[in-house]
Parts: sequence; C-alpha cells; structure tokens
Amino acid sequence: MELHADDYQEIRDAVRRLCEQFPGSYWQALDRERAYPKEFVRALTGAGFLSVLIPEAYGGSGLGLCAATAILEEIHRAGCNGGACHAQMYTMGTVLKHGSDEQKQRYLPLIASGDLRLQAFGVTEPTAGTDTTRITTFARREGDKYIVNGQKIWISRAEHSDLMVLLVRTKAREDVARSTEGMSVLLVDMRQAIGNGLTIRPIRTMLNHATTELFFDNLEVPAENLIGTDGEGFRYILSGMNAERILIASECIGDSRFFIDKATSYAKDRSVFGRAIGANQGVQFPIARAHVQVTAAAEMVAKAARMFDQGKPCGTEANMAKMLASEASWYAADMCVQTHGGFGFAEEYDVERKFRETRLYQVAPISTNLILSHVATHALGLPKSF
Repeated sequence: MELHADDYQEIRDAVRRLCEQFPGSYWQALDRERAYPKEFVRALTGAGFLSVLIPEAYGGSGLGLCAATAILEEIHRAGCNGGACHAQMYTMGTVLKHGSDEQKQRYLPLIASGDLRLQAFGVTEPTAGTDTTRITTFARREGDKYIVNGQKIWISRAEHSDLMVLLVRTKAREDVARSTEGMSVLLVDMRQAIGNGLTIRPIRTMLNHATTELFFDNLEVPAENLIGTDGEGFRYILSGMNAERILIASECIGDSRFFIDKATSYAKDRSVFGRAIGANQGVQFPIARAHVQVTAAAEMVAKAARMFDQGKPCGTEANMAKMLASEASWYAADMCVQTHGGFGFAEEYDVERKFRETRLYQVAPISTNLILSHVATHALGLPKSF
C-alpha cells in the first residue's frame, strides 16, 4: 500500500508529545544565547526519530521519506525547530546509497543510536554559491590519505557534528570533460580534524542556526573515508539534495500551520471595539488564504516524497515542493505578525522567532530564483540563461 505523509498518525502524535516538553520558552532562551538545542536533539535521537530513514539492519526504523516529512512537519507545527538536526536524516543517505559495506557497518549503527552525530554537509563555497561545479576545495591523494585545502561557507552545525560529508575536487575543473566530473565525497571525522587542519569560524546571523565557515589547511583524511568512486561525488550528493529540499519543505508546512494556529487562536480571543477581531473579514481572509496555500503546498510535498520513496526522478518535484511550501510559510508568517499587531513583535508571543526562522527558506538551501530557473529549463525546455 502506498502511504501518504498524513497516514503516519501514530508517529505524529508521538512527535507532538515529545515537543510538548520543549515549549517556546525553551527556544527563546536558546535564541538569545545562540545556543544549540542539545536536549531536544538528544530526545529526538532517543525516540528514534532521527534514524527513521536508516534501515533496520543498521539500527534504524527503515521507513521512507514520507515518514520523515511527517516528523519534521509536526516538530515545526509545535513551535520547535528541526534545523538543528534535520541534516542527520538526509546526509546519511550518501553513506547508505554509495558507501562501502564496511563504511555502512561502521557508521550507520552508531548514527542510528546517537553515538555518532552526522549533521554537517560541506558543499557551498564563497566563490561558487549554488554553482556546485565551480567549487575549488581540493583533495590531493598522497598514498593512503587525501590532503584537503580550501574553504566552505554556510555550513550549519559543524561545531555540533562528529562527522561531515564533504564535497571536494580531486581533479581540477579544467582537466575534466564535463564540469560535473572530478568531484569526490569524503567522510571527515570532525573530532580528529578540528585543530589539525580544520578551523571553524561561527557566522552570526539573524536566526539561531549554528552557521559556520570552514577553512581547510592541509587537512589529512584517510583514503578509506572516500565514499564511492573518486570523481563521482557530484552524482552522489544529488539525491541527498532532493531529500533535503523535500524535508525542508515539510518544515515549511509545519511552520505555516504553526502561524495559522497562532493567528486563528489570537483572532478568536482578541477583542477590539466589543467583538473578536476574527469577526472582521480583513482579519479572516488572510488567515483563510494562508490555509488554502499551505493545503495546496502540502499536496506537492507529499507527491515529491512519494516519488522519492518510489525511486523515481523527482528533482523538479522536490524543487517545486520547496518553493511552494516556503512561500506558503512566509505568507503565513507575515499574516500572523499582522494579525497580532504590535504583539507579533513581542518575544512572549513566540511569533517573531518563528518569523525570522521561516524567512531562511526563501534563500536556503536553494533560492526561489534558482528553482524557477530549474523548472524553466528542465520542465519547460526553455533555453538556459547566461
């Protein structure tokens, strides 16, 4: 039987119960200090939610992306934030799909149990941006190790991860026939790397996302940490990127519903001129529009997740899901602040924090303009722009 994300009611209920232990005050305190939610991540790990995509043979639940989207949606609808740990769901797919049997046996059970944390995904660079083929971080093979030099930026959770999936060039772009060739994936042990060729510099942003810049200076990585075949790394990370976009889209669905829940409740309770403000169509209609938009976006997310689970090509669907969901959440966020008026800016109502958090998804992990470019050229056959 084909499952829809809405079919995982028991999982949704369990996630909601767990999230009740981490109310808005918990997240507000972390937000002020830009601190990592280690208690929340530990609770999710202990409940098995972060290992949902890892096969049972390696200690996970062996479920599909539809189940993972249900988990992340409920986390965000509850007012929590999955950004602190969602990478564990999709990043391990690179090891699962392309790693050796020895690598799977060595790492996946420990990731599933929480003894190893795989949260960092090192791809983006200052001079390459979303044009991944132009990365310049280079890994030179010397005997039984690679020597890595270069720089990465906008790498989240690097300070809170034991392992990092790192995309590097092992052949220069000008030395390969196609720009997508000559890239490789290394699994970096952060515990050994930091201070021995890897430097991490935190980047303070308008939201608490543990974002960093990485500097590699002759970092030695064992050759046995190469994932798959040297030079084939770009292909390996593509499926992980699709999973990332679908999962983040599900977070946006959760954010949208958080804002709608908040606005609806406030509009019912807030009384001005002797009646609830929700009786005014000027307040009702934006809330109703947000509900319509998120309902439609959720269907696109569910479709993309089903296609991913079925092994079908879903790059366009993953991108469309991310765009529709992020736009629905941003509209809902703006609507929620407007509904609350001045109270929407007050920390105690816990709207402004989520407002800042959901704004990120108009930009990351891929911007709306790049999604439109993908749809134009891949789905509609329009010529590529220069």
